[in-house]
Amino acid sequence: MKQLLIIAHAPSENTRLLRDTAYRAACHPDLEQLSCVVKAPLDAGPEDVLACDAILLGTTENLGYMSGALKDFFDRSYYSVLEHKYGLPCALYVRAGHDGTGTQRAVESIVSGLRWRWVQPPLILRGSWQQSFADQVEELSMTLAFSVDNGIV
Repeated sequence: MKQLLIIAHAPSENTRLLRDTAYRAACHPDLEQLSCVVKAPLDAGPEDVLACDAILLGTTENLGYMSGALKDFFDRSYYSVLEHKYGLPCALYVRAGHDGTGTQRAVESIVSGLRWRWVQPPLILRGSWQQSFADQVEELSMTLAFSVDNGIV
């Protein structure tokens, strides 16, 4: 079995909906060779990254940056996984009240240093809440999950 790890900061009802949608999509019944683990950034660590075959990151935009919780996860995990997870397939969604570009740049900088591989461009969910945000996260998660399950990434 392959494993998809979802690390998502979800401090509000809407961000919990996004996290739960990503998890449900990654647990699609047609995915036969993939299991999915979902964790909050403060509960995840390097051992989780070392055990996974792909990672989906979810964060809020906080003061033009990623959530402090996701930054804490990276701070605790970076050097422990650096030499072991080159090329790890990854994807990102950002729930941004503004434009999300600072958040995207910050995560991209860390992912670049880790030498993880973007499977899709980061998904930035900008502005006021829209129900379509959940649909977009579902598609992102399902695409990543099916790509891992089928050995495409």
